[in-house]
Amino acid sequence: MKARVLIAVGLGVPLAVVTALAILFALGAAATAHVPDYVVRIALPSGTRQIGLPPIEGPADASRPLVVIDAGHGGHDPGASGLLGEKEKTITLALARALRKALLEQGRVRVALTRDDDHFLALDERSGIARRLKADLFVSVHADAAESPDATGATVYTLSDRGSDAVADAVARRENRADTVNGVTLSGQSDAVTAILVSLSQREMRERSRAFGALVLREGEGRLRFHTDPEREAAFVVLKSLDLPSALIEAGYISSPDDARAMGNPDWREKFAGSVASAIGIYLARTSVVSAVP
Repeated sequence: MKARVLIAVGLGVPLAVVTALAILFALGAAATAHVPDYVVRIALPSGTRQIGLPPIEGPADASRPLVVIDAGHGGHDPGASGLLGEKEKTITLALARALRKALLEQGRVRVALTRDDDHFLALDERSGIARRLKADLFVSVHADAAESPDATGATVYTLSDRGSDAVADAVARRENRADTVNGVTLSGQSDAVTAILVSLSQREMRERSRAFGALVLREGEGRLRFHTDPEREAAFVVLKSLDLPSALIEAGYISSPDDARAMGNPDWREKFAGSVASAIGIYLARTSVVSAVP
């Protein structure tokens, strides 16, 4: 080996190159000296594989409406943090479980949580679970944060019209692959007809989502503290669905000591869950989803 290095240097090869070649040669020799007796090959799952679906709880009657509750964040994504170290992912899971309990006690609807433990879900996986389960309503629960600790109160978000063209285009591409939009077959339709169907469906879902959001505010009046501007619209990824009424509820500001303390209180969470569950029941009744349910 030393002779080969000397020859290389004598031929004018830079010393850095010679050193690198020497290291590679030594590594190669070491590797050949320790050949394994056998090799274990592990098949890794495809990156396009869908995640498993969560269990559905409640009445065994599959005709009963299904509400999917999404606890925001989770796993390596803690979300926002409170002044005392509170983590949004922990608070949202507790709120989601409280809402599930309130709905199951009503006995009128079936319920599923996107996550019932501390694991991470991508944004499109969350609403994707609801769509795959053919849910009647999707509710994502969060706990906001603000630079000022004076910001307090709950806020209800629905999908914004802003940027709706880009949303419609993206959803149209996905729905074209599925050949349906809100139950309407698109196969064989022209691009113009498809665009109209997508637009109409998107408009209908926004109206339904806003109607539900208004009910959350009404049922929570006098029971929950809302932000001074409690009804808002934003282009949240989890709300971008053509055939699923959706809302994102910020239960409060985790950056506010008062809100963080309230959200950490089981009694307050029960009050929050009762208000939202009441809004869900009224919304589903108004849309005739639970008209036949006693």
